[in-house]
Formats: sequence, C-alpha cells, structure tokens
Amino acid sequence: MSASKDIKDNDAILKELDKLEYLFHGSSEAPKVVSVKSKSSSIPKSLDGLLAALGDAKRQLASGVSSDVVKDSLGKAVEARKKDMDERLKEVYNSLGRIGKSLDKRFPEALPKYPVLFNTPEATRALNRVVALHFIRNGAFDVAETFIQEANVDTKPNTMDQFIEMHRIVDALRSDDLQPALDWCASHRPFLQKRTSSLEFNLHRSRYIHLLLNSGDAGPALSYARRYFPALYNDHSTKISRLLNAIVFLPAERLASSPYSELLDPSVHEDLETQFSLEYCALLRMSKESPLRSVGDIGGAGALLRIEKGKKVMQDKNTDWGASAELPIEIPVPPEYRYHSIFTCPVSKEQSTEANPPMMLTCGHVLAMESVGKLTRNGGRIKCPYCPTESVAPPLQVYF
Repeated sequence: MSASKDIKDNDAILKELDKLEYLFHGSSEAPKVVSVKSKSSSIPKSLDGLLAALGDAKRQLASGVSSDVVKDSLGKAVEARKKDMDERLKEVYNSLGRIGKSLDKRFPEALPKYPVLFNTPEATRALNRVVALHFIRNGAFDVAETFIQEANVDTKPNTMDQFIEMHRIVDALRSDDLQPALDWCASHRPFLQKRTSSLEFNLHRSRYIHLLLNSGDAGPALSYARRYFPALYNDHSTKISRLLNAIVFLPAERLASSPYSELLDPSVHEDLETQFSLEYCALLRMSKESPLRSVGDIGGAGALLRIEKGKKVMQDKNTDWGASAELPIEIPVPPEYRYHSIFTCPVSKEQSTEANPPMMLTCGHVLAMESVGKLTRNGGRIKCPYCPTESVAPPLQVYF
C-alpha cells in the first residue's frame, strides 16, 4: 500500500511539473496529463508578441501614420498581452502552490540538517570532479566544458572524447544503426570475452532477425549468418541454432505460431543501448550510472529520511547508533542498486574478502575460510560451532 501511495504522490508532482513547463514554454497543445484553464499564449509568446507590436508601431510612425492611430493600436496590443501574461502568471503561481503541497505530502518530514560538508579545498575539488563527470557521462558536453572552465576542474585526459564516442554510438543504436556498435565490439572482443558478455551476439542477432523478416527471402540472412556467426558459435551455439532453424518456418505469419515465435518479440531488439553503455563504462572501469545519479536516486527514493528517522528514534531511546557500526533498519533501494550482500563471519566477526571468502560446511552453516582453517582438527574434520556433530572437510562450496 505504501509503495502505491508513493507512486501516486510522485505522479501528482510530475503532473504539476509538466503543467508548469507548459505554462512557461507553451506548445501547439497541452500534454494530455495537463489541464490548463487559460487559453492565452505562453509568457514567452506574449513577450514576443509585444516586441512585434512595438516593431510594427515603429515602422508605422516611420511611414507617416498618425501618432494617435499608432498609440491607440499599440495600447490595445499592450493591454491584450498584459492580460495574457496576468492569466498565465496566475496559473503559474497556483501550480507552484500545488507543487509545494504535493512535496510536503510526499516528504512530510523535514530534511536533516548537517554541518557544512566539502569545506576543504580537496573535498571541493572532489565534488566538482563528480559533478563535471556527471555532465560528461550524460552527454551534456557544452555544460560540462563551461563547468570545467569556471570551476577549474581537473579531469582525466580523454574523458570527454571517450564519452563523446559512447554517445555517438548510442545515438546510432537509437536510429537502428548497429554498425558503430559492432565495430566497437570487434575492436574490444578480448575484453568482452573475458567478461562473458553477450553484447556482440545480441547485436548480430538483432540484425540477422531484421534481415530474416524484411528481406523477402532467407538469402541475405543466411549470408550474414555465414559471415558472422562462426566466431560466436562456441559461446552461443544453442541460440545460433535456433536462429538458423527458424528459417524453416518463414514467412513471419507462420513463424508466429512456431516454436521460434520469441524471435518476433520486440524485446529481442530492445535494451541494446543499455547493454552497450554498460560494457563501454566497464572498459573505462566505471559503473554504468554516475555516482551523483546513484546518490540522488537512493537518497531521493527515501533512504535519507529513513536514516534520519531511525537516528532520531535511537537517540530518543538513548541508544548509541555508532556503537553497532551498522544501520539498525533496512533501507529499501531501487532494484538496479541492489548489489550482492557482504558476508560477515559469525565466528571471527570479520567481513569476507577475496583472500578470505565465505565457505559452506556440509552441515549448511557458512564461515569464513580462515575460521574454517582454525576449526579444522586432525584428520581434516571440522568442528562446526553451531552443530553437535563434526562436519566433513572440505566444505561444500566457496562463495564470492
């Protein structure tokens, strides 16, 4: 119930923001979600109309038209534009008021107040680098260049050029031009193979299906398959076999009722942009989303308020939050930010690492590898601290 209510409140805020944008900028017609009472022009259009009226008045005076006639005409134009702007401004103020009420309803608790952060030159430079990189990663290159110059930000060499290339390829994918992405995959095939990435295969599959369904016969698709699928066959043999077998069930009408009908699903071609961005950023040793976006999404989704509320409750109960070194409450985050959990050994109380991974005993309990070594007795048997009997070494499974 809480989730549906949050979604409803968020929709109300977004609806008012859409209306506010329309009131300021206007368009041929208001969006469907926007209800606008006034039929007057937007504020920029009203100001443009007023400037046009002044220009007409100047030209009329220069051509010898009576000043009384020009004044009368100009006065009517000014009055009409003033009325338009007054009506629009009234709706703007009403919309701003509704946005404020919606925000108060969505976030009933005030945001916590913290001491001034980033108050050292090092911290300020780090924050500026994060902001600049956020602009670059989102393709706002003009804004990024201005910010870098004004804030004197020191970014890594070629960062701008790297993301210009990424956005160029992503824009091509949006236009159904797969070749730039395929060229990039061919140039970085060892990297993609090391990551067991399916990006290159998914790109070739998308083009193959397009040829299969739109060429009139299977010839172009088969030629394409002979040229590109052999290099991908070892890793995608089953999928490639299905792609080739689907030829038997052409045309598309017959394919729709065949065992290969999933090839007609639009989702086969979707998400290529996201997959490419993920692999491109991985090559640069960066996460798919910028840190600033992640912080905003997690904190804006309610984490900040929940943490502050938990902190206040513990203070009221005279409980030292810092003593536990962990959050006493669960913080829900969006699915895309749910990463693997961190294992803490119940015996040593230490977090697992690559050198000290979690290990499952035959009894089902999980301990850190160093703890397993300390509990191993002569003969290779392990005394589980949670079981009355000894479990047999080696442990069943290593997790990491």
